[in-house]
Amino acid sequence: MPFSNPTNNPYQVFSHYFSGVKDPRRTNRGHFLYPLEEILFLCISAVLSGMDDWTSISMFGRSKLEWLRQYYPYRHGIPSHDVLGKVFAALDPESFSQAFSAWVASIAELTGGEVVAIDGKTIRGSDNKAGGKSAFHVVSAYASGNRICLGQRAVDEKSNEITAIPALLDTLSLEGCIVTLDAMGCQKTIAGAIIEKKADYVLMVKDNQEELREQVVKVFGMKPAVEKEVTLDAGHGRIERRTCQATDNLTFLDDREDWPGLRTIARITSERTDKRSGQSSTQASYYISSLNAGPGVIAKAIRSHWAIENNLHWNLDVIFREDAALKKKGNAALNYQIIAKMALAMIERESESKLSKPKKRQRAALDDDFRSILLAAYF
Repeated sequence: MPFSNPTNNPYQVFSHYFSGVKDPRRTNRGHFLYPLEEILFLCISAVLSGMDDWTSISMFGRSKLEWLRQYYPYRHGIPSHDVLGKVFAALDPESFSQAFSAWVASIAELTGGEVVAIDGKTIRGSDNKAGGKSAFHVVSAYASGNRICLGQRAVDEKSNEITAIPALLDTLSLEGCIVTLDAMGCQKTIAGAIIEKKADYVLMVKDNQEELREQVVKVFGMKPAVEKEVTLDAGHGRIERRTCQATDNLTFLDDREDWPGLRTIARITSERTDKRSGQSSTQASYYISSLNAGPGVIAKAIRSHWAIENNLHWNLDVIFREDAALKKKGNAALNYQIIAKMALAMIERESESKLSKPKKRQRAALDDDFRSILLAAYF
């Protein structure tokens, strides 16, 4: 059951979901001045208000101490940027991510047919070449209808997305949703994991599944009876005509039984014409799906997949300056990304002010009441 917040006090809801995050500091010897909950709440409030590094977060805390004390005591004031950096470098990102996912589940209402796009992104500013540390690569799940990140999983340095995706899926409630993945996620184990979640999938097929791709191309080459959906897009200096063809006649698709839940294959043919030069190009993409649906549903799911790039990754890069922030120590970059995703969710879903996302952050920095409204709506 979602946590009930009858008093609409951000402190109560925040504490409910984040008090269980494991403190990386030794709490059984001596004592420390700044409780972890206070640090987390400070950082979320500060990042919501446009602060993107530990120094500016600490400055925000000192200038907004009276406002912060509405929610937590902050008996010893605000930690320095060094303290913040050390805590976030040591904080267990898995524990923090679990708390984040539980909070998201309480505010996101995933309805039947919601497209959940899963994709990976490298945090470029998180590498440390001097220390021999590679940049973090994170796989995220994004609900396109709710416009919110449902969860994330870091890819182990000695592994890849194929192992991280099932681990992420295991943490999510996806019943009735349509999960979309690019070619990296086109794996039998991943298809099976999605079906076990009582969800459907649309998976891009490329050369990493060479035999499957050849089989899908072969079926379409045999000109089976197909349904067709055509869409036009005239933006970005070009005209694009996208034709989605789908068929559930898989009689001539070899090894179809090896793919859990497979019911439909689809081909999208994109014809692009440059408005200035008049030059045209054509490209075909292929997909497999567990959906027993027409091309309109499949085409919409494929279009919705790009919301994770346009609405999540782009916002993290441009608005929250994720790749520019030099958070190289320990787990700092991973944990900051969770904070940024929380702040983005609050900003994304606020509609009354009619401000752009950067302007909302600026207003939150200047207007204590507006910042309180953003927090109160989701905590």
